[in-house]
Amino acid sequence: MTDRPAPRRLRADARRNQEQLLVAARDVFVERGPGAPLEEVARRAGVGIGTLYRRFADRSSLLRAVVQEALARTIEAAEQALAQECDGFSAVVRYMHAALEAKVSAVIPLVLNTEVDDEQLAPAREAGAALVQRLIDAAHADGTLAADVTFADIGTLLVRLARPLPGGLPPEVNDQLAHRHLDLLVEGLRHRTTRQDASGPRMQRADLHAARETRREGTPDATAGRPAVTPMRPPTTGAHNREHPGS
Repeated sequence: MTDRPAPRRLRADARRNQEQLLVAARDVFVERGPGAPLEEVARRAGVGIGTLYRRFADRSSLLRAVVQEALARTIEAAEQALAQECDGFSAVVRYMHAALEAKVSAVIPLVLNTEVDDEQLAPAREAGAALVQRLIDAAHADGTLAADVTFADIGTLLVRLARPLPGGLPPEVNDQLAHRHLDLLVEGLRHRTTRQDASGPRMQRADLHAARETRREGTPDATAGRPAVTPMRPPTTGAHNREHPGS
């Protein structure tokens, strides 16, 4: 059996064009949706539309490449955070800032439930999710992350912060505010001896999947198919503290 030849490496200029196209496509799709004009992607990347089509055959292949690139960057960031940070909480926060930078939580929703969300993306999505769960487990284990903070809390918080703010802010200002707001919010995730209960359901990753399935199936009974989540007490007026379960 003959060995397959190794894939040819891109020339430096071609590699640079591809990187510029992926960054431009990511930003344009996040700002204007997955149906945004590809001419705008090429313009922002500083290349011609012919260069875009030489690198990516169609819109679907470009979208898939954007998501793959974002996933690869966040997987690398999660691995570095696990290996280099001195405590679990710092590792989680480092990962969250890296995920915002890569806009992974903004680009993945663009392809959910479309033909682009296919088996080619599944391994990277699962690998990324497993690493995030390891980060959360490590931070729970060393007592730096509040015990009731879950995978779904981290993931959906990033999705909310990754979406552009309304009002036509310049993209760089929007990005700076996202990182600022993350810094302001993460203190609520840190373990303390006493802290106020969070309102709403405590959901794990499987609960998010179950909730999405229920919505897609259009269950007539509002209570049918709901994920089994741990109910939390509603917020109270005034200061209400309790001992943290891990203390």
